[in-house]
Amino acid sequence: MTQRLHEVRDAVHVFIAFDDDERTVIDSRPFQRLRDIHQLALSYLVYPGASHKRFEHSLGVMELAGRIYDVVTRPDKITDDVRDVVPAVGGRDHGYWRSVVRMAALCHDLGHLPFSHAAEDDLLPYGWDHERITREIIHSDDMVAILGSFRPQIPPDDVVKLALGPRKVEALRLGLDFTTLDGILAEMIVGDAFGADRMDYLLRDSLHTGAVYGRFDHHRLIDTLRIVPSAPREAGETGGAGDPELGCERGGLYSAEALALARYFMFAQVYFHPTRLAYNEHLKDFLNAWLEHDTFPTGCDGHLSYSDSRVLVAIDEAARDTAHPGHPHARRIVKRDHFKVAYQRRPEDPPGLVAALTEQVAGNFEATLVRHGASPKRGDPPEFPVRERNGASTHSVASSDVFKRLPVSADEYVLVDGGVRAEVETWIQANRENVIQSLPDPAEDHDKEGSQ
Repeated sequence: MTQRLHEVRDAVHVFIAFDDDERTVIDSRPFQRLRDIHQLALSYLVYPGASHKRFEHSLGVMELAGRIYDVVTRPDKITDDVRDVVPAVGGRDHGYWRSVVRMAALCHDLGHLPFSHAAEDDLLPYGWDHERITREIIHSDDMVAILGSFRPQIPPDDVVKLALGPRKVEALRLGLDFTTLDGILAEMIVGDAFGADRMDYLLRDSLHTGAVYGRFDHHRLIDTLRIVPSAPREAGETGGAGDPELGCERGGLYSAEALALARYFMFAQVYFHPTRLAYNEHLKDFLNAWLEHDTFPTGCDGHLSYSDSRVLVAIDEAARDTAHPGHPHARRIVKRDHFKVAYQRRPEDPPGLVAALTEQVAGNFEATLVRHGASPKRGDPPEFPVRERNGASTHSVASSDVFKRLPVSADEYVLVDGGVRAEVETWIQANRENVIQSLPDPAEDHDKEGSQ
């Protein structure tokens, strides 16, 4: 039976097209719930336009993942050294894996809790995260029935592998084996270098927050993506004999650098904005007080029953009820009485200082009025092979001075109640040097690690 094409307008990609099978998933209860899960939690209290949801983001990831797949599998873009790995255009495998890629892209965020990442820390039972819940939803009776109705049928584990990626599958001990092709296809969706998830959230978050830092030339980047033999990391060496990976042509390296820098700037300017971090803390405090069993349910039905609307109604009710255990935290959100910055990390600060200051301040003031805002974001450069103009493969870090020097988003804060902010600032000014002196010597810690 011929698949009909449907399309919707999108703020980032203009139009997103999908077929009947994909529409069945989009119309399902787990996916429709994403209409009520904010992409950036309570960030709309800081950036008024940041009210976009996981629903449109997931559609965007499907669109980009489909584009990436179509580019890297074009016969004229495949070289002899990787031809055996790539599904041939026109063959059954090519159409099947294209469907799985787009399906996994659609489903990759189904397990997100209300307000996305802001609610995840400490609010799930040990060993659970949104990826594990995503796996459970994909294996639920309703989703298994949907995937089984397709022709050809799609086994749920094929979707899980690409939606989670090999590192998460291994961490969750799901016992799924990855072929070289599985790894490449997963990289198209959730990869650190060229994942459609990362591309879409940077473009979308940048648009809706009004912060231009997240923009980069994704059209050029996608057009230059290739399946390339892996390359040695050392500068000056050439490769070409390793297992194929998702990489890019030399001409796309600048766009890849722009993506990495966009992510750095978005973390520094948006995701680690101190007021956003403060609201995250108030939200988590409220949820800890409000949830019946201190954690969100992990079963499919229980998970789907929680959305941002349900939480917002509870916050509004608690803010008006002084006897409610979550009242203090709900009131802060509703009345915009969020914690303020009492100290921001300085470039010369030794590692661990802001965390130590937060701990010391909590010990000298009321602990409930103090929070540690964020931790430095790892600055590991993306690693992928680059196809040079002569056909050789080089490593991204060896090919790019930008990746060699990719900075770390190191914004950290001591966040406190506005009523004690001035006192805390005075205390930190008087005690900062003493706290620095009390920090462990990094050289001694390194020596201890080396002797173990």
